[in-house]
Amino acid sequence: MKDFGFYLVMTNPVAGYAKTAEAAVEAGVGFVQLRMKHADRDAVLREAREVRRVTAGSATRFILNDDPELAALAGADGVHVGQDDMPVPEVRRRFPELRIVGLSTHNPAQVAAAAAVHPDYIGVGPVYATPTKDIPDPTLGLGTMAAMIAAAPCPAVAIGGIDATRLPDVLRAGARNWAVVRAVCGSANPLAAIRALLDVEAGVRNSNA
Repeated sequence: MKDFGFYLVMTNPVAGYAKTAEAAVEAGVGFVQLRMKHADRDAVLREAREVRRVTAGSATRFILNDDPELAALAGADGVHVGQDDMPVPEVRRRFPELRIVGLSTHNPAQVAAAAAVHPDYIGVGPVYATPTKDIPDPTLGLGTMAAMIAAAPCPAVAIGGIDATRLPDVLRAGARNWAVVRAVCGSANPLAAIRALLDVEAGVRNSNA
């Protein structure tokens, strides 16, 4: 898998999941992930099928968080699992229809271990403190993030507390792929929020060219 840039994680978006996914598709976001922690599985499946409808036929790949079975039922492109979820090799064995399997990593040892299980990409974070998890992992900071990305055996996505203000530092530290949650989900106009972030990225890339 090649680097893909913007990765949108949707958690309780103000504009709703379908509208936020539509904005991601319109803006050409590489990945959109549905993350509905603690939600009823039937509710997750309903939203997942709607997001699948929105993203079908587009260049935006749809990932469901945590649950490979629901991801397969919804027809998602893939699933993103954490360190305590179903192991990547088991996901591939049981759900071969899922073409993409991502894995969260929170320290250098987990990045090194990822090389043995061959995820399609890894998440690296949290870079900054974030309230989006009930029990947050220790904050990495830019230095550790950069080292983990450099050591990654596959594309790595920086995540955790990233917004338009922090994105330039994240990119300059070596991130080629980056994820946001609140910076888009907290906006009633997700398309404008996405485009503002893409403008920031373009500005940094152009200044380094």
